[in-house]
Amino acid sequence: MKFLAFDTATEWCSAALWIDGVCTSREVHAGQKHSDLLVPMLMELLAEAGLSLHQLDGLAYGMGPGSFTGLRIASGVAQGLALAADLPVLGISTLETLAEEAGAEQVLACLDARMHEVYAALYQRERQREGQRDSQLQGGAWQCLAGPLVCPPDVVPLPEGDGFVGVGSGFAAYPNLAQAHLSRIDASLIPHARAMARLAAPRLQRGEGESAEKAEPLYIRNKVALKICER
Repeated sequence: MKFLAFDTATEWCSAALWIDGVCTSREVHAGQKHSDLLVPMLMELLAEAGLSLHQLDGLAYGMGPGSFTGLRIASGVAQGLALAADLPVLGISTLETLAEEAGAEQVLACLDARMHEVYAALYQRERQREGQRDSQLQGGAWQCLAGPLVCPPDVVPLPEGDGFVGVGSGFAAYPNLAQAHLSRIDASLIPHARAMARLAAPRLQRGEGESAEKAEPLYIRNKVALKICER
């Protein structure tokens, strides 16, 4: 399997190239420059590996939730590159990618959604059955226990058991979330493309990629602005 994975859902822009289980990646704090940075990053990864788009087996992109503009950039780039090279596309949840990046078995993934809200989901890694090899390469797929949802920080779904870790920018934006019953917190983690590539590899291998025109963002917030009377 050879494919590109990329995410622009946060202020970071990250990209990864997966070649038969070996992943090369890079990231940059993009601010508002994702549209200028993403494609050159992807082309650089391909050039370093001596590959062209047409030699890939697919594209994986961060479908959301996250920044509306960032999600549109990721899905638009996925669609454009896939159409140009006749490749399948696969959207990956940014919150699940956060969970994969956490290096833990139980995760509360939480991204700052602005407007006094967060994007949140609870994940637990599934145990592999004996002899099962179709995995996330790190030990099984993720089960979503709650979410994904957008909500005020005081109603984030909290884990009932022990051993959960909290990751993502939501914990930096709303320090009170740290009072939840969590074993540790890492507010610096982002939904990195290298983690997305690990999630995408078995799914693309199973043929779950879709046609280019189906590359769409996952919006879980219906309103992007408040009326004056609502502020």
